[in-house]
Amino acid sequence: MPYGWHMPVGGFGGRRLAERLGRVGVWSFALQRLTASDAGAAVRAFEEQGYPVTWMPESLGSKDVMAHAALLLGASERMIVAPGIANIHARDPMAMANGAKALADAYPGRFVLGIGVSHAPSVAIRGGDYGKPIEQMTAYLDAMAAAQYAGPEPDEAVPLVLAALGPRMLELAAARTDGAHPYFVPVEHTPIARERLGSEPCLAVEQTAVLSTDPAEARRVGRGFARHYLALPNYANNLRRLGWSDDDIANDGSDRLIDAVIAWGSVDDIIARVRAHLEAGADHVCVQLRVASSSDPAVEGYRELAAALGSLLER
Repeated sequence: MPYGWHMPVGGFGGRRLAERLGRVGVWSFALQRLTASDAGAAVRAFEEQGYPVTWMPESLGSKDVMAHAALLLGASERMIVAPGIANIHARDPMAMANGAKALADAYPGRFVLGIGVSHAPSVAIRGGDYGKPIEQMTAYLDAMAAAQYAGPEPDEAVPLVLAALGPRMLELAAARTDGAHPYFVPVEHTPIARERLGSEPCLAVEQTAVLSTDPAEARRVGRGFARHYLALPNYANNLRRLGWSDDDIANDGSDRLIDAVIAWGSVDDIIARVRAHLEAGADHVCVQLRVASSSDPAVEGYRELAAALGSLLER
């Protein structure tokens, strides 16, 4: 591992984190579009359905991810909340480290910090400098590790994962943190990520899904979601590394690409894709159910999925 001489920041332990997260969780974009009250109600519903963790984003114009996490933690009793992903260009390293410690102190065992370098267009809108992602993240982790904190240290280290797609960021995640959180990836990426990470780090993979057995409708919803990501170099280049062509990536994605990145069909079809990631080396799969409305948290869809997941929801 080329970065192993640096001080780790996570220190929680990848195997321990994998056990805490369980095999399947929720990933929800809709929560940031809801009132605090409605988002809390949705997370309580996920909790009652048996999901152990809820992941949510930090995108341009979204709720501040630390404040959002505090709202969701306060609205639930057992739910683990994990930013997927807190943007390193949205706050300095000390603010990131200390915000995470404050949440871990207030909600022991229930906060996992995911951080990432974001994307050049998003960083430019913020007025930041995207620079070289590996060098920026390495320096950021160094500064987090050195950050002063006036509050009491949490009883345990805050679990930390990196948004990681390419080989170098996966290696950095393995050397410096507790794991990686790949997003918008087909199953074929998962064994590659596991090989780069090694056996110890936690591999928590996002899987977008559409509960529809109508191919045209499922792909319509899927393309509406995929359009944004296929236009971003990080995701497009990752797909190219996996062998997908420019023709597959163009025009909001070929049917073959959409079907590979977005699981659709019956509940059994969605669960089959979850199992495929797990069998390929993932420890945890966070399912992002997409419906026609971007502000719909798909509570009933997750309920239907939970009823069929069985032992996959046991920790």
